[in-house]
Amino acid sequence: MLILILGIALFIGAHVFSTLRGARAGVIEAYGLKAYKSAYSAVALAGLLLIIWGFSRYRAEGIIQIWNPPDWARHVAMPLVWFAFIALASRRAPPSRIRGWLRHPTLVAVKSWAAAHLLANGDLGGMLLFGSFLAFGVYDRIAVKRRGDEGAPRLDAFTRGDAIAVGVGTAVFLLILFLHPYLFGVAVLR
Repeated sequence: MLILILGIALFIGAHVFSTLRGARAGVIEAYGLKAYKSAYSAVALAGLLLIIWGFSRYRAEGIIQIWNPPDWARHVAMPLVWFAFIALASRRAPPSRIRGWLRHPTLVAVKSWAAAHLLANGDLGGMLLFGSFLAFGVYDRIAVKRRGDEGAPRLDAFTRGDAIAVGVGTAVFLLILFLHPYLFGVAVLR
C-alpha cells in the first residue's frame, strides 16, 4: 500500500505543482522550460509507474474491503466511464460543441472516470486511488477558474469534431471494456 500512496503523491504532486503558477514560473526562470518539462514528466511518469506497481501489489496481497457497492452502482459507473472517454476524445478532436460545453474536457474526464470507479469499488486501495484523482480533479478545476482560464470556446452547433469525439470515445470505451479483465484483472461485464 505504501508504494501506491507514494505513486499517488508523486503523480498528483507534480500536477498540483503545475497549478502553483508563481512557484512554477520561478522554477522555469531558474532552470528553463525544457528542464522543467523534463523534470515534470519524469516525476509524473515515476508516480504513474509506482501507482500501477503499487495497486497491482495491493490487489495481489489481498483487497481490503471497506464497503460493498450496491449492484446498481456498476450500471451507473459504465455510462460515466463512457462519458469520460468521449470527453477525453473531444480534447484532441477538432473544435466541437462537446469540448466547448465541457470547457476543460480532460478535467471532466478525470472526474467522471474517478467518480465512476469510486462508486463501483468499495475497497481501501480503490478509494485511495480513485478518491485522490477525483479530489485532484475538483482542486484543479477550482485552480483553473481562479486563473481565469475559460477553457474551450462554446460553439452554437454540433461539428465534425463532435462526431469524432463520440466515435473515438465510444470505440476506446468498448476496447477497454473488453480488455479490462486482461489489463486490470477485473471483469466489468458479467
